Amino acid sequence: MAVARISEVIGSSSKSWEDAVHNALKRANKTLRGLTGIEVTKMNAHIEKGKITEYRAHVKITFILEE
Repeated sequence: MAVARISEVIGSSSKSWEDAVHNALKRANKTLRGLTGIEVTKMNAHIEKGKITEYRAHVKITFILEE
């Protein structure tokens, strides 16, 4: 029987929301093992002088707990 856990992570990028999601996953891969899924729960951005300067993606990452 497998038991899973969900960790919430916020990724950011100066390029796009998609890149922000990839950055969140990339970072999670450094410290979590057994990743099985990702859910984007929220996207927002930082604006300066009417232009987006930072894209942010809030994601839930599911991973299986080790025995």
